Amino acid sequence: MSERAAHRTAVTRVGDEARSREEDRLAAEEPLEVRLDGEALTVMMRTPGADRELALGFLFGEGIIARSGDVREIRTIPNGEHPHLENVLDVVLGPGAPGKDSRWQRHFFAASSCGLCGVSSIDAVHRQAPPIEADDLRLAPEVIFSLEAKLRAEQAVFALTGGLHAAGLFTARGDLIVAREDVGRHNAVDKVIGHALERGLVPLREHVLMVSGRTSFEIVQKALQARVPVIAAVSAPSSLARDLAQASNQTLIGFLRGRRLNVYSGRARVESQEVPPPGP
Repeated sequence: MSERAAHRTAVTRVGDEARSREEDRLAAEEPLEVRLDGEALTVMMRTPGADRELALGFLFGEGIIARSGDVREIRTIPNGEHPHLENVLDVVLGPGAPGKDSRWQRHFFAASSCGLCGVSSIDAVHRQAPPIEADDLRLAPEVIFSLEAKLRAEQAVFALTGGLHAAGLFTARGDLIVAREDVGRHNAVDKVIGHALERGLVPLREHVLMVSGRTSFEIVQKALQARVPVIAAVSAPSSLARDLAQASNQTLIGFLRGRRLNVYSGRARVESQEVPPPGP
């Protein structure tokens, strides 16, 4: 956990019969500027920590890089106004990187349809990342049921602040590869994918992405770009997230809480659970 991930603050706690002045922790939210070959690309609000992974995952999700080898160097640039923050990264691309073209903008895939309709947005995504190929991946319900507790155990800053999202990458056996926290749910996913990209694990064809909140269209898109076949979440998916997952042959699981879950698409990858016969 980054030392800058949580800030101390004074808080007045008010109850039915008393109030008290105490110390509390807040999840940190600070800007991170990402530059591409020295030119400003974007500024994102994030929780400090795993900034390199965040930059890699973001660039991969936007199609600016296709592999970790497309990045020659990531340099931390001094912030003239606030030199202690270390919140400016310059990413130097290698000669074979796809790079940024004239159409690029933040959230390119989601915005490239100009908001005409969901079908246009899905088509835009599939031009860059086609649907997942048919596979034999099957997950036992017991494995899926275990993911929420495993991810929660890694949420150290959430335990302090109650104010962060989390994403975790798991194997099909339920083994945790990496978990990351951030004030932005998309940032947490970018950090996880950036971690996997840097370690040569992408494409993630036999993995599960677990997120702590709801599943948006953009989270499904990022998972598709990394070829993740299964996405699970504690809360609900949006309607367009479900449509994209179904069109992309991805398994989308929501309301994963305890020993209950909903499967919104790709149910063939979730093994049926035997129901014991009724007693005498």
